[in-house]
Amino acid sequence: MASLAAMFQEQGYEVTGSDEGVYPPMSEFLAEKKIAVVQGYNMANLNPAPDLIVVGNALSRGNPEIEYLLNFKIPHTSFPEAVKDFFLRDKIPVVVAGTHGKTTTTAMISWVLHSAGFKPGFLIGGIAENFQSSYGLGDGKHFVIEGDEYDSAFFDKGPKFLHYLPYLAVIGNVEFDHADIFPDLEAICLQFRRLVNLIPQRGFLAIGADSPGALELSRKAFCAKETFGLHVECDWSARDIHYQDDRLCFDILYGKKLFRNVCLALSGAFNIRNALAATAVLHRLGVPEDDIRDGLEQFRGVRRRLQFVSEVAGIRIYEDFAHHPTAVRETLQAVRASLHPQRLWAIYEPRSATSRRNVFQHEITEALGEADCVVMPPLFKPEKVPDGERLDVTRVIDDLRSMGRAAWNLDSVEGIIRQVCAEARGGDVIVILSNGGFGGIYEKLPSALKVR
Repeated sequence: MASLAAMFQEQGYEVTGSDEGVYPPMSEFLAEKKIAVVQGYNMANLNPAPDLIVVGNALSRGNPEIEYLLNFKIPHTSFPEAVKDFFLRDKIPVVVAGTHGKTTTTAMISWVLHSAGFKPGFLIGGIAENFQSSYGLGDGKHFVIEGDEYDSAFFDKGPKFLHYLPYLAVIGNVEFDHADIFPDLEAICLQFRRLVNLIPQRGFLAIGADSPGALELSRKAFCAKETFGLHVECDWSARDIHYQDDRLCFDILYGKKLFRNVCLALSGAFNIRNALAATAVLHRLGVPEDDIRDGLEQFRGVRRRLQFVSEVAGIRIYEDFAHHPTAVRETLQAVRASLHPQRLWAIYEPRSATSRRNVFQHEITEALGEADCVVMPPLFKPEKVPDGERLDVTRVIDDLRSMGRAAWNLDSVEGIIRQVCAEARGGDVIVILSNGGFGGIYEKLPSALKVR
């Protein structure tokens, strides 16, 4: 929503907003754009009535502003409908979807198109470091957008990505997620099949072949498609994977033949897949091969995606958005492989709707087991999760200890910081994993380590 607000503002509209809580990096982004955000919802915020209200999917009936706009028939729309109507209709949309990796892949494609002179528009679910922005309104013919499978608004429970007029698309992987709105994996797969069914015959689909779910749902595509993954049988694959001077290097193969060698300023097998997905789309769009390589090598990542925070007394601290077990596991594996810590710490906040549920009770324990030391706070807003469905944090900690890990369940951010200050030592790497503000731990922990 913050990015869309800035896009409207750049087009000359006067924009204001309401929210219950805005945290970095988007709070800083809005402040830089001088977009006023009122803390809390109140009918007075809609007086005088705006010409159009874009309703976020977090709002539901009973919210005072929702009730006001319905009572007084103020024009309103959903986030994805607004994007479609104001920004996509006259463009060639490139929609990047999947359970994991879509933010980074969207940013990669956008950056390479930009650096190759294609002047794309783009909308990313994070701040791309190369742009220092989450959006761009380039006057080229392409618009690259992150395709979220989450619902659109209280009056439209379909996924956002079904509104985005996909002409080219990426589906990197499909796993169970969003347990608050999807009952099972099949319900999610149905939405992705609908996305595939919207791509025209003249369009294109890049499909992550390392994900059985993604590969299966692509079989009924009417458009041209190519696979990408770590297996050599994929249309786009990788070989000779190694780290060189802190960069992730590998050969990109197309049809089992060398396309280009690249060295990324990123880590992890998941970023190899992201780069392969981006390359498949960029190649289809006619971007010169050397421009693809050069753009990928210049790509600096997305804020809060395994981002370096600070180093204090030889202790390196990173933050990452990972909350799904697969993302947590692959992030921790990437840190161990690229940074070689003496001990790897995971400070994990169960904050998302799915991570607070016990649907992944075993899987999150196994994922966190990739670390040597694990610290967890209590569930975020446990009252929002029905009894019997909540993740049992105590059990996660007990199971980790039985696996030989050092693990603690502490009742506050301050308690976590005290524990880390008492236990951490030079050579350790700490990864803070949360999709929220996490009580300001990103700033508080480095400060506490400096004075311990």
